[in-house]
Amino acid sequence: MQKIMTIFGTRPEGIKMAPVIQTLQQDQELDCVCVNTAQHREMLDQVLALFSITPDYDLNLMQAGQNVEDLIGEMLIQLTAILQTEKPDMVLVHGDTSTTFIGAYAAFMQKIPVGHVEAGLRTHNIYSPFPEEMNRQMVGRIASYHFAATEKNKANLQKEATADSNVYVVGNTVIDALLDITSRKRRFNQELEQIFSTNKKTILLTTHRRENLDELENVYLAINQLVEQHEDVQVVFPIHKNPVIRQKVQHSFPESERVHFIEPLDYETFVHVMKESYLIITDSGGIQEEAPALGKPVLVARKTTERQEGIEAGTLKLVGTSKSKIYEACHHLLTDKQAYQTMAGKTNPFGTGATAKKIVRIIKAKLLEESLSSNNSNYISVLPK
Repeated sequence: MQKIMTIFGTRPEGIKMAPVIQTLQQDQELDCVCVNTAQHREMLDQVLALFSITPDYDLNLMQAGQNVEDLIGEMLIQLTAILQTEKPDMVLVHGDTSTTFIGAYAAFMQKIPVGHVEAGLRTHNIYSPFPEEMNRQMVGRIASYHFAATEKNKANLQKEATADSNVYVVGNTVIDALLDITSRKRRFNQELEQIFSTNKKTILLTTHRRENLDELENVYLAINQLVEQHEDVQVVFPIHKNPVIRQKVQHSFPESERVHFIEPLDYETFVHVMKESYLIITDSGGIQEEAPALGKPVLVARKTTERQEGIEAGTLKLVGTSKSKIYEACHHLLTDKQAYQTMAGKTNPFGTGATAKKIVRIIKAKLLEESLSSNNSNYISVLPK
């Protein structure tokens, strides 16, 4: 039985790796070892409980006031010890976090093949997003197997001289997770039930990007103007835990009965809030992939996005952090029904919900091929085309 180790540590990683872990655990021909660095703690724990995943290793690395350098140093030491003990046949990492990069690097130092889920995202600006863009570029150099969500992601890897035979276009696992959650019954607390019991159009707002911190006031001013000029609009704003963001929110919003500040939501609740919203303004990466699957237009409050497929498909509109651009784009969708329906009706380019099964099928085929090759046997490639 061959052993696959999954390494994750943040809430987005947990969400997007959950379908892969579940599929690996269901396969009787594979041994799945789950390692949680706990780069995020409380939010990730909620996700793992939601998908009934219990890590084999929990490093509990998150500490108050911790800097990135200390985090990655301790992470490398602990992951190396686990890899030396477990000796997996392959390590799977996801996306672009510190856990992703250090997990891949630790495996590389042990000469263990790495599979990169959600490979090939690029802005080609190493400081946007920071440090995620550099993390994923470095993992791209380390990984042996690249599970790209789209053809554009594959093209990015090809430009970096990644062998075509090691790149697989499979869609995005977040759609697998999303469809799982939306199939479950909605469970809102009393506050959310009351908010969504009105007939108002709900704008869901999220902001958390480090590179946006100095310009968040522009985003918030645009929201204030929208609420003032559209009486049929309300805003739901789960505020990030970052104290800098909370301070900016406190100083940027006048008191309003139609701007609802709430604490960060667990993933299941957040998915249903997206489903009930009219449109979304965000600087998140994952929401750019998820919301279009629910037929929700997304205005991306960033200067760049690595999800260009969504821009080209028409499910996303890049508005940056300009007050006027955010206001104008949102006002257009609120007042032009045809424009709204056109954007909401576009096909999501990020997958249909079968990504995890594709990834596991490819892993099994690749491991079998390598096993036969190492035994100096004559064999026929069994990799899916």
